Amino acid sequence: MKYGYARVSTKGQDLEVQIQALEKEGCNKIYSEKFTGTKADRPQFQQLLSLLVEGDTLVVTKLDRLARNTVEGIEIIKALFKKGVRVHVLNVGLLEDTTMGRFFLTTLLAVAEMERNMIIERTQEGKALAKQRDDFREGRPNKYSKKQIEHALKLLESNSYKQVEEMTGISKSTLIRAKKKVSI
Repeated sequence: MKYGYARVSTKGQDLEVQIQALEKEGCNKIYSEKFTGTKADRPQFQQLLSLLVEGDTLVVTKLDRLARNTVEGIEIIKALFKKGVRVHVLNVGLLEDTTMGRFFLTTLLAVAEMERNMIIERTQEGKALAKQRDDFREGRPNKYSKKQIEHALKLLESNSYKQVEEMTGISKSTLIRAKKKVSI
């Protein structure tokens, strides 16, 4: 049987492109999940691994869908080879349990891990650079401008929280926090 596995790291990402590629490849059953690749205990992946038997083929679109680091990737694929399961990576081809196949696999996994680590490093460098700016503020940006908050607080002098919320769209909890900031 030919099984497909699709994974994205966050809830906001879309699985559709991977699923379409796996369907086009002729997978009989496709398992998919939105779960970080940094954890090996991904529920759908674990369920799929438990079903695979000799003669089956596991298909993924990219090698990094299986594992995020070289050691984990090698362990997973070695275990699949031991069971007699073929591993087909669409952007690479069919992985083979040969000396060259294992070398190729190790190299690909090492490159994927390096790429991920470089992304993390660049992100951290960018954050460190941003923190040097005077106007840096971690977290998401404010939804309302200082002027909008000041206007809402002015309206609170003669209106209830509920009335101000209806007039401005600024929630009561946001108004309470803003009022506390002003009084400090």
